[in-house]
Amino acid sequence: MISHPQPIQSSAPGGIRSRREFLCRSGSGLGALALVQLLTGGGVLPSARAAPRGSLEAKPPHHSPRAKSVIWLFMEGGPSHIDLFDPKPELEKLVGQVTPPSFDLPVTSATGSHRMPIVASSRKWKQHGQSGLWVSDWYPRIAEHVDDLAVIRSCWSDGVNHVGAIRQMNTGSILAGRPSLGAWTTYGLGSANEELPVFVVLADHKPVRGGPTNWSAGFLPATYQGTLFRKEGPPILDLRPPAGVTDRQQRSRLDLLKALNRHHADRWPSEDEIEARIESYELAYRMQHAAPGAVDLNKESGATKHLYGIDEKETAKFGANCLLARRLVERGVRFVEVYCGSGIAWDAHSNLESNHTKWCKISDKPIAGLLADLGSRGMLEDTLVVWGGEFGRTPFIDTNSLSITPEDYGRDHNPWGFTMWMAGAGIRGGQTIGSTDEIGFRAVDKPYHIHDIHATILHMLGLDHLDLTYLHNGRAERPTINGGNLIHEVLA
Repeated sequence: MISHPQPIQSSAPGGIRSRREFLCRSGSGLGALALVQLLTGGGVLPSARAAPRGSLEAKPPHHSPRAKSVIWLFMEGGPSHIDLFDPKPELEKLVGQVTPPSFDLPVTSATGSHRMPIVASSRKWKQHGQSGLWVSDWYPRIAEHVDDLAVIRSCWSDGVNHVGAIRQMNTGSILAGRPSLGAWTTYGLGSANEELPVFVVLADHKPVRGGPTNWSAGFLPATYQGTLFRKEGPPILDLRPPAGVTDRQQRSRLDLLKALNRHHADRWPSEDEIEARIESYELAYRMQHAAPGAVDLNKESGATKHLYGIDEKETAKFGANCLLARRLVERGVRFVEVYCGSGIAWDAHSNLESNHTKWCKISDKPIAGLLADLGSRGMLEDTLVVWGGEFGRTPFIDTNSLSITPEDYGRDHNPWGFTMWMAGAGIRGGQTIGSTDEIGFRAVDKPYHIHDIHATILHMLGLDHLDLTYLHNGRAERPTINGGNLIHEVLA
């Protein structure tokens, strides 16, 4: 005789009425727990490892990091890769001809709807180091460090114009509103030195195009945004309290201000800007003890200042910023972005020769000095140095150059194929990765998008870009959105 399952009594409305239903619900519950674990581990759902909202406390990485800090050298305006790190002999054969039909040109506001005459590079090229990497005569000092560089010749992006392209290089999107890579780093790792900002931005010329959207926290708590240091004068104002104000008085004032802000924050818990304001006041108080020493370059020797070119007019400002970047990462700052030519100074639509001669002169010695200084201090082993702009430049002449003399030609924006390089943090230097086509226009071999660059930088810091998630509007957001692959060639 077949026995039927006996009902399980339940006094609660909608309670379990049979063994079969009990087993079904139990199985579903266990399955849901397993699903959550799988989704969290795969990065689809945010993991529970995060510290409290807006917290800057140190957090464990996902895996053993190669880099403690990142120094991003941002050549704003778009340096010409085919005149610096990506020689193209084919341009000599095609010079003066319109771009051949075999090269697919997109129709954009940058390239126009017609094909422009090819212009060759006027640089002298030479192989350097044991690796024999090619570098033009515009960067003779950086060329001395090629064995430390992994030169990625096949980068590409989506931003045709400066504001969108600079923003994408920082945030992964040409549109405003997403967190910058430095903000994701701050969110993922927290602070290594509570007396200094986690993420610092240094500019040298004019305001960065796109402004604070490039170092914004986006939809992350505002605490994670970057701290912009001043271009002129002291990098940080008011590092010392007013005369006659004791530390006890200042602490009392901050405690009162914190209590008022906390009262308001409790009434409006969704306003994370209040939490950021509280944290910024506390950080400013702590910085009064540590920051004066960090930003005081007078503590450096004359030889070190000379190494960075601080004693020369052309290189003084950018050299000082590169040295300041070293001093900051030395003290635990995790992410420092150093702009060279902020305000798109590298944007050579005309007069490429004079423009790049100037800005290569400004950047060559300080960058080489930074690499040498980090190496001599043993810091290059755990500091990742990244070089590049928001895009490269075209192999054909810019429309703005048609009415000027040939020697004053310029190149247009080129997001379809350009060069970046990385050094330090145990990467495999002395190599080129990927390639552009014969004229340097499109990335054709191993093309790497900005999302891949970001994924690789985060990996070096010990963060998995798939697992670094933040729940926003019901969606588990990632720094690389829905893309991003590691550039395995750079990993030694």
